[in-house]
Amino acid sequence: MSQWKQIQQLDVRLLEHVDYLYDDNFPMDIRQCLAPWIESQDWDTAANDQSMATVLFNNLLAQVDVVRAQELNFLQKHNMKIIQQQLQVKYTNNPALMAQVISNYLREERRILSSACMKEQGPLEKSLQDSVTFERQKNTDNRVGIIRGSVQLMDQAVKYIEDMQEDFDFRYKTLQSQDGNTDKMKQEVTKLQEMLNRLDFKRKEILSKMDVVVKEIDDVITSQLNPELLDWKRRQQVAIIGGPLLTPLDQLQNWFTLTAQSLFQIKRQLDKLGELVVKVTYEYDPIPLQKPQLEERVRYLLYHLIRSSFIVEKQPCMPAQPQRPLIIKTGVQFTTKVRLLVKLPEVDYQLKVKTTLDKDLPPGRVSRQFFILTSNTKVMDIEDYSIGCLSVTFRHLQLKEKKNSNSSAKGNEGLLSVTEELHSLSFEACFTVQGLSIDLETCSLPLVIISNVCQLPGGWASVMWYNLLTDEPRNLAFFCNPPRATWSQLSEVLSWQFSSFSDQGLKQEQLLMLGEKLLGQHAPSSESLVSWSRFSKENIPGKPFTFWMWLDSILDLIKKHLLTVWNENYIMGFVSKEMERLLLKDRESGTFLLRFSESHLGGITFTWVEHSCNGEVKLNSVEPYTKIRLNALPFADIIRHYKVISEGVVPENPLKFLYPDIPKDEAFGRLYISQPSKVHPYLSSSWMPISMRSCPSSTPLSCPSPDPPMTPGEFDMISEHLCFDLDTMSSSYSE
Repeated sequence: MSQWKQIQQLDVRLLEHVDYLYDDNFPMDIRQCLAPWIESQDWDTAANDQSMATVLFNNLLAQVDVVRAQELNFLQKHNMKIIQQQLQVKYTNNPALMAQVISNYLREERRILSSACMKEQGPLEKSLQDSVTFERQKNTDNRVGIIRGSVQLMDQAVKYIEDMQEDFDFRYKTLQSQDGNTDKMKQEVTKLQEMLNRLDFKRKEILSKMDVVVKEIDDVITSQLNPELLDWKRRQQVAIIGGPLLTPLDQLQNWFTLTAQSLFQIKRQLDKLGELVVKVTYEYDPIPLQKPQLEERVRYLLYHLIRSSFIVEKQPCMPAQPQRPLIIKTGVQFTTKVRLLVKLPEVDYQLKVKTTLDKDLPPGRVSRQFFILTSNTKVMDIEDYSIGCLSVTFRHLQLKEKKNSNSSAKGNEGLLSVTEELHSLSFEACFTVQGLSIDLETCSLPLVIISNVCQLPGGWASVMWYNLLTDEPRNLAFFCNPPRATWSQLSEVLSWQFSSFSDQGLKQEQLLMLGEKLLGQHAPSSESLVSWSRFSKENIPGKPFTFWMWLDSILDLIKKHLLTVWNENYIMGFVSKEMERLLLKDRESGTFLLRFSESHLGGITFTWVEHSCNGEVKLNSVEPYTKIRLNALPFADIIRHYKVISEGVVPENPLKFLYPDIPKDEAFGRLYISQPSKVHPYLSSSWMPISMRSCPSSTPLSCPSPDPPMTPGEFDMISEHLCFDLDTMSSSYSE
């Protein structure tokens, strides 16, 4: 079943999340009509490959053309045409952005499907859903809109005061040019006094309104915009390690931009009031008394609003590792994107952004020092014309290690490993507009810099641990004393590692087995604490590798060799030997299950049950298949062709039913790669996985085979003409 069909079968609560996910960036209409095609493309790679993204973008438009041509409903055909035009405007100049959007949407769909399979949500996902509600966003929308309307009305009020003052000024100067002291002049003086009183009232009124609006803006920034931005940054951290990212950045930009526009408009209104004072002033004039304080508050709010709107939208990431950002290998290009959430036409094409590694880092904090090898300065540009996104993407940054680090930097060496040593990428720019000059600065989340790809798993463990347990943007000393994680926190993130690239995360039963393996205790509670050392540094008892090395090797095995089988939910995966025996012992002979090896890195094995004539139950496990052996033959075909050879017994495939009772060919049939040829004149040949069963005596097994045994000559012929693996068998669970 396609991912989109599974989505449509979700309950209403989860469908609301899907509805919230799709917007003008990629309409749900296209997702619906091109579902199979969209799911068959590699959007993750295209997001970091401009040429591939261009090909996919053009193919998508061609697919839409086909759908339009086949559509009979005139209105629907018209809507598809409009959507196609919008996509062309939005993504023609940057198809990689479309690939990134689709990649994020597909991953979020997988996460939603995974959460639907879990009995309850994890603490991280639950906290994110608690912190972002539709009601709160509606409230922010309303408040920002009301402020914008109030500022527009104040514009009219200032214009009214200006007109009133011009009338007063004209009458006053006319009166001054007249001589004498007639009754008419006295009447005019009285009128002028009334006008001045009214002018004074209007000046006090507009200043009072400005004071109220500025206080409202201050409160909106403090109580809503800043928390929303912090919440988005936290969501970005969680999304980096596989979790959801639901809040669109475009909405934040709209709030920040409208608020900044309101403040700049108030600033201009205060400037206009200052001009009016030059022409007409009087004793106890409220403008000279109140204007300086209002101007200072407006400047303060603008300064902090604009500084906070300078953010890292896309954290540093190597194109070859799109799902593992924040790990940078020396000499390898990586990309990052900085964005300004305040969009003003006056600053287009003027912001020059400079990036620096480890800016202001105290001496001795790191044992290795690096510098940026390529150009580190670029100008911000309008990347997407439909939303006016002012941003800059550094696509070709590279790091190189300084060979002659000073001795003081070596003081920390030996305390932290390479993958525990954190670095930071800083970005600086100068924002100048309407008389304001603001120095902007932001930084990436902490980076792990590696020099060899074998350090990648350890680096990702550090990235996960940091972003799971802290929302600090630049705590580079985090691993000097890393905090512990609760099992409920860690298990949620471990499940995300699977759902981030497949159709499902881990079930509660699988997580329970992982918890027992990691913590060494039966049925760990959700509040059980896991140390950083136990997760990533200490070897599993009796094994030459850590828990994370073992789990990461399984992730790699699934991605490269087992994804289709895993997505079909055929791999039980994480199950203890005790549970394995409990599940199989009462099943029909030939029933088997698939689980990951506990003694090999990146290995999968199958165990099947046999019942002898005297009622004895025997479980057999094959030596685990690793990626080296799976390169030769797909796993589904290994199950299809697997044979056991015993002395005096015809080779047979003992695998009959996938647990609990699914016939083997029914489960795996459509996944078989090698199919018999109907027209080829030659006999087909293939790799045949075979296990040799050692018997204690030359007598046949207690359950005799109805077929004649294989002769030594027949066995020699098979050995000579077929290529096969000779797997060792164990019924005593050497695993």
